[in-house]
Amino acid sequence: MFNRNRCLRRVAAIASISALLAGCGVLSSDTPEDEGPIVLGTTSAPSTLDPAASWDSSWELFRNIYQTLLSYPTGASTPQPDAAEQCGFSDASNQVYRCELREGLKFSNGDALDARAVKYSFDRIRKINVNGGPAGLLGSLERVQAPNDREVIFHLNKPDATFPFVLATPAMSIVSPEAYPENSLIKGSDVVGSGPYSLDSYSDGKEAVLVRNDSYKGYAERRNNAVTVRYYQDSATMVKALRDEKIDVTYRGLAAGDVVELQSKSSKDEEIQLVEGTGTDINYLVFNPKDSWANKKAVRQAIAQIVDRAAIAHKVYKDTVDPLYSMVPKGLTGHTTGFFDDYGDPDVAKARKILTEAGINQRVPLTFWYTSDRYGSETAGEFKELKRQLEASGLFSISLKSRPWKTYVEGYQKGEYPVFGRGWFPDFPDAENFIAPFVGDQNALGTPYPAPEITGDLLPRSRRESDRANVVKEFEEAQQVLVDDARLLPLWQGRQYVAASRDISGAERAMDPSTIMMLWELHRKTAW
Repeated sequence: MFNRNRCLRRVAAIASISALLAGCGVLSSDTPEDEGPIVLGTTSAPSTLDPAASWDSSWELFRNIYQTLLSYPTGASTPQPDAAEQCGFSDASNQVYRCELREGLKFSNGDALDARAVKYSFDRIRKINVNGGPAGLLGSLERVQAPNDREVIFHLNKPDATFPFVLATPAMSIVSPEAYPENSLIKGSDVVGSGPYSLDSYSDGKEAVLVRNDSYKGYAERRNNAVTVRYYQDSATMVKALRDEKIDVTYRGLAAGDVVELQSKSSKDEEIQLVEGTGTDINYLVFNPKDSWANKKAVRQAIAQIVDRAAIAHKVYKDTVDPLYSMVPKGLTGHTTGFFDDYGDPDVAKARKILTEAGINQRVPLTFWYTSDRYGSETAGEFKELKRQLEASGLFSISLKSRPWKTYVEGYQKGEYPVFGRGWFPDFPDAENFIAPFVGDQNALGTPYPAPEITGDLLPRSRRESDRANVVKEFEEAQQVLVDDARLLPLWQGRQYVAASRDISGAERAMDPSTIMMLWELHRKTAW
């Protein structure tokens, strides 16, 4: 079984940031020698290149080619200035937030990045208002002012202590008013940003070539001059490319079997290191209220009573993930185990009773959808296991269907799927970000979920409190509402794994609190 406490091995280096910093003198200046691009492989290709359209893992690329007012310097757990020189609430009620920009900011095409561009970027997100897009993060924003070239003032319609965290998400990337149309998304791959890198070329679903942006002014100290990101359909192909030295690093999408093999003492991949980090990403099912069966609470509760999370974690993911019983993952203030507390261990008899009491005496037919190329190679196996568990109960008849991510997103935003799988990588490390994005008429799922108790009371109350340790009660109550409705069914919580060739350093520093890869931290070792 997977041993999460194994120490650094010759094959699999599972290291802490502090240990590596103490033992290695590898951190160089912001002018690294040109040794060719770092080549990174991932199975998580962007769904779009336009920040106004994305509330998904496209943010991995955005973080590196665009700039936000606030972000997370290495080691930071709260947002710090990036394009901004300073930011803060200017009133006692947390409703007016003011930022002052750095002097002399420019986009990669030479356009000035001023307060007008910031205001334009936020207004544009709300005007375009993509279903399931980042406008859902701006529910507390009333208006944006740009009184002069360097000052931006955000007026909120209610107190919101989490607003700085929202500003730090890549969804709030600043774009050039001259290059990005006001009422529509950009077409093609002509990206104009102000981040640490410029997008030199892009092949959809295949490759992104990033080069150093010499106009960049921000906190990032780049330890390489260029990064090429290659997108793979599956873990096996990606790991083979790593072994064949065609790529230097892998991130997102490592299959459980590949992780276990890399961890094994008997592994022959002596030139590969594996860095394990604490993960807050979660995987869950969404029930569509437009479907005639999925909209029945008894059906959702019966599924919650049958699903064996431990079996999924062990059989499919080989114990490289952990069973999850709440939408808020372990490690965050306010986490509960609501689904286990209410349902206990999987129990077919209890599920049958739930359905019978609701007058349902037939096998319930449902179609489960999943994406074939987004969350790793085990996704298909996970849904086969869900089908096996539910059909073995004699209570359900499950059909499985899948699509590639781009068309998959379009399908769930249109409400086409009765039940569908999603993964969630947090926008910011706060319990709110595992509740608020999924509720309300407009949310990250594209599936309306009113939940008035959460949206009208619990979240507004929690947002008045700057000290997040003081809002545990509100988050516990919100999680119980989610358990009672069973509209969202948490399945597992992940861990983060980065595999890299032995001459690459910085992987242990390269993940921000939302587990987004900061590519500028990767570099080739020059000294030990």
